Amino acid sequence: MSFFETHLLNLVVYLPLLFAVLVWMLPGSERGQIRTITFIGMLVDLVFGVWAYLRFEPGGAEFQLEYRTRWLEQLGVSYHIGADGLAISLLLLTVFLGPLVVMASQTYITERVKEFHLSLLVLQTVMLGALVSLDVLLFYIFWEAMLIPMYLLVGVWGAEDRQMAAVKFFLYTLAGSLLMLVAIVAIYFISSTPGNRSFDYATIYNSLSGANAQIAACMGTGGDCSQLPGMAGILYRWGPWLFAAFAIAFAIKVPMWPVHTWLPDAHVQAPVAGSMILAGVMLKMGTFGFWRFAIPFFPNATHMARPLLATLAVIGIVYGALMCLAQRDIKKLIAYSSVSHLGYCMLGILALTAEGATGSAYQMLNHGVSTGALFLLFGFLYERRHTRLMSDYGGIAKVVPVYTASFLIITFSSVAVPGTNGFVGEFLVLLGTFKSSLGLAFGAFATLGVILGAAYMLWMVQKVFFGPLTHRENQGLTDLSLREFATVAPFLVLVLVMGLMPQPFLDRIDPSTQRFIQRAELGIPGSQVRPSDVQISVMGLPPAGLATAPNAPTPGPLADRR
Repeated sequence: MSFFETHLLNLVVYLPLLFAVLVWMLPGSERGQIRTITFIGMLVDLVFGVWAYLRFEPGGAEFQLEYRTRWLEQLGVSYHIGADGLAISLLLLTVFLGPLVVMASQTYITERVKEFHLSLLVLQTVMLGALVSLDVLLFYIFWEAMLIPMYLLVGVWGAEDRQMAAVKFFLYTLAGSLLMLVAIVAIYFISSTPGNRSFDYATIYNSLSGANAQIAACMGTGGDCSQLPGMAGILYRWGPWLFAAFAIAFAIKVPMWPVHTWLPDAHVQAPVAGSMILAGVMLKMGTFGFWRFAIPFFPNATHMARPLLATLAVIGIVYGALMCLAQRDIKKLIAYSSVSHLGYCMLGILALTAEGATGSAYQMLNHGVSTGALFLLFGFLYERRHTRLMSDYGGIAKVVPVYTASFLIITFSSVAVPGTNGFVGEFLVLLGTFKSSLGLAFGAFATLGVILGAAYMLWMVQKVFFGPLTHRENQGLTDLSLREFATVAPFLVLVLVMGLMPQPFLDRIDPSTQRFIQRAELGIPGSQVRPSDVQISVMGLPPAGLATAPNAPTPGPLADRR
């Protein structure tokens, strides 16, 4: 592997930060140059992100494009990044949204333009860093770093109640993050002995997998698992609490019902760019966290908590849809739809079937495309009329036909019309749920969410776009400009490509799905999965004095012995 490809993920992650330095060096009055440099930076990052996505081999190693070097050796921390099928897919979504967010903000953001674009570039780096981190402490650093630029996007450039929404978002997320930090430190000590401790993801997982298998075997025989020796006994007693800490942190970010209340406020008050990033990428950090950390680390606790979490996911699906029907604020309706759609992602993960997990991963991508596009399109309308109420519109299809057609296509995606991307994800989630051991009731109630989803979206479209032209102010609305259509067009293309040709995307997701299901099944009493079946092999630490490790796997429960 060439030096360039060894550092490909580093390029994708840190290119936005490099362009942030260039923006920082410009005077604040050079708004045009600031926007241009930011756009070029995001566009270059997209090129390298697509390259990384195409370089990922579905039939290859679990984690690819790895880079690892020594960092805080005394603490067992290494700088270790790499991507599996889910991470590389979410990375592609993130870099896809980058330049479109900049284009969408060109006329909307007129104050503190330099600081706004700096926030976008820094946020892009930390989101990408969190997706590819293979050291748990490194992941946490990126995870926490997301709070600051997102807080600024909402709190500085948001609407009238922006400070309240920003503080609420910050406090909710910070509370969950602190719980997760406690759990990370705990598993750092539990998973290894003094002198061998490491925050490396593979090392921790491989160490815990044997103990998880012992617990599952004990639970299958009905024995007293609290008397298990060593790590298994400790994990049996404390594992459910540690899982709860991870689960709460990730559930807040998803967000799952009932810890979702920060989301509508943040979406409504955020500028268009903030809503697009929040819906497109940041909410997926929660589902990604369940997939990557909470469930594989604690499969036994997952098995015990699964009915409760699946119930909360279904409540979120139905509750979010019912709340959408009660809204008169268009942006708040789109925000509550995220609660419902992310409920499908969680239900697919908790189904623990191949179809459900694959559908969940695909739905993460779909939601980023469809809901990101809805916020973008409504942002264009809000710039023209400066009102979010449905009652202030009506019949505008007559004066903005191109805008209306674009909005309808994205609406069809959101309600999962066959032929669009949304159909593939929701169909797989529901199929996987009905095939799972959760019970038919979960699939039935989740299907109710599909019906309600069509009801609230089509009702909103009818109120806003069709019927008589009820307000004189709407007669002067202008249709999409060339810049605006160029921003929307990539979403329209993806809706159809992902709906009609999903297989290239699913090919990269499927290997991660198979491994995820196996690791989750390790905690089921009587499971036939063995720890050796689910071991993670990653790049080893480089010899002292070398910048990076050779691309050689390091198997075993304590791969990073010191």
